[in-house]
Amino acid sequence: MNLRFRYFLIIACCFSTLLSYSQQPKRIYIEYSGFTVKDSLKGDNVTTFVRSDQGQIHIVHEGVEMWCDKALYYQEEDFIEAFNNVKMKQGDTINMSAKYAEYSGITQLAFAAGDVVLTEPKSTLTTDTLWFNRIKQQAYYKSKGKVVRDSSGTITSQIGRYYMEDSKYRFLKDVVLVNPEYTLETNQLDFYSETGHAYMYGPSTITGETSKIYCERGFYDTNNDTGYFIKNSKINYDNRIVEGDSLYFDRTQSFASATNNIKVTDTINKSIVKGHYAEVFRAKDSVFITKRALAITVQENDSLYIHADTLMVTGKPEHRITRAYYNAKMYKSDMSGKADSIHADHKSGLTQLINLKRFATGDAYSVSRRPVIWNLGNQMTGDSIHLISNVEKEELDSLKVFDNAFLISRDTLSAEGYNQIKGQKLIGLFKDNELYNVDIIKNAEIIFYSRDDKDSLIGINKSKSGSINLQFDGPYKIVTLLNQVDGEIFPESQFPKNARRFRGFDWRGDEQPKSVEDLFVDDPPLMLPKIKGLDAYVEDEEFIDEALLQRVEDAGKKDKDAINKAGRSLPKKVEYLKEKKPEKQTKPLVKKTGNG
Repeated sequence: MNLRFRYFLIIACCFSTLLSYSQQPKRIYIEYSGFTVKDSLKGDNVTTFVRSDQGQIHIVHEGVEMWCDKALYYQEEDFIEAFNNVKMKQGDTINMSAKYAEYSGITQLAFAAGDVVLTEPKSTLTTDTLWFNRIKQQAYYKSKGKVVRDSSGTITSQIGRYYMEDSKYRFLKDVVLVNPEYTLETNQLDFYSETGHAYMYGPSTITGETSKIYCERGFYDTNNDTGYFIKNSKINYDNRIVEGDSLYFDRTQSFASATNNIKVTDTINKSIVKGHYAEVFRAKDSVFITKRALAITVQENDSLYIHADTLMVTGKPEHRITRAYYNAKMYKSDMSGKADSIHADHKSGLTQLINLKRFATGDAYSVSRRPVIWNLGNQMTGDSIHLISNVEKEELDSLKVFDNAFLISRDTLSAEGYNQIKGQKLIGLFKDNELYNVDIIKNAEIIFYSRDDKDSLIGINKSKSGSINLQFDGPYKIVTLLNQVDGEIFPESQFPKNARRFRGFDWRGDEQPKSVEDLFVDDPPLMLPKIKGLDAYVEDEEFIDEALLQRVEDAGKKDKDAINKAGRSLPKKVEYLKEKKPEKQTKPLVKKTGNG
């Protein structure tokens, strides 16, 4: 150990010992190898230190070290100004450089200006001016700053605060995080540099190449590219807009999920899916939704609503397919239906009502499980039903009922009378969304209440034929039997009541949805989960608090004739800072290590 370094240790130890007995605050310690200057204009209280070629001026106080080319030390206030190539270090993790710095040994408040760079293990902050409160271990800027973190990107804001103990930044006003994959913009961002976790407050957007996220309260993991968003949150995802009380997003998996009060809008196909739990797979072009799931095909005159336990919407925008399964129902103002499953092809306009159990097992099934369609008083059932729409005109074109086709309508004047036509297959045609022509093909049978033009009952027609044509002309039905096998018209009194219904007759009018709300009448009570995971915002303590202001005020009492330098660079009232009054201070130990 050389003599000079040993001498330094002895003085430092002696000084520490004296302080421990007196319980006085430690003063700034200056080690220099240049020369000092006393300026009568500045007063006896001020000493100027200038570096030599042997090294910079070295300033030490309570675990912080600072180097500079020139320093002004105000002895009474224990306050130092540092000029040119200023560097400051705290421990092994925090380093700062600037053109100019101020530091008070009493307030332990530092101020830096001119190309300020603050580095810690995971990030680098650059700004024009920076305050550093060593008591709170917090740094603050209000003249725009930039933080660079390799794995997260670059964050800029007008106002910022860094909490050293938590490795946390709080960015305020015009906050922008730029990453190669996305750009995040918000009013306030709390960012943890160790974990890369970001918390957003206020209106916020995350814009990527294939998605845009909006929320007013959210979390984003910048390391793993996952996010969680609440409060008016939505994701615009390849022409799909996903909204919900709670949204989860995984950029790497091209996946999003939503919980409670969900709405997925297909902007190209003019369709909407609602529910209370949803999953969206962008790469697979699919949406899965459950819990009171409802699909809406928006049409100019009359929208189609489909409800089921579960809905899936798949396919590219130009060829979407909607699948509704388990207890599926549909409703339009002029038509409704019910089946185990509904399959809708939006490109071709084909909607299929299917019985899942039959296709899964191949077994026969009860009449009550058959798909059913209601249109203007007509009930049509069969093993499966196809509805064909004119996509361009957005209106119904035709329907087909395959196997065990059965058409039932109430007689207009008879309380218990039902017109019935059955056969192997049914083909119906629509005009202006109203059924006007029906053909029953193969093994056709009919029971029909025939009336004259005064609605007087002529008799009940029961017949068999190869096929039957039924045309609707206003309130009248025109029945034509083709290739009639047998049949006759019976007076009502001579037609047995037990013969007035075909085998397999099942009038299901009480199941018919007559409004959108009716689609949900069979659903169990809905219990929505409580949204958790993001605590409410808690306002910070002020950066300039009462204790610091009191220390600044006390520092000024040391030299009543001079400006209180300890407080001259305090930030004014900005955002969450409040302007108040200042507290106390003392002097440094000076050691010369070279000629001067």
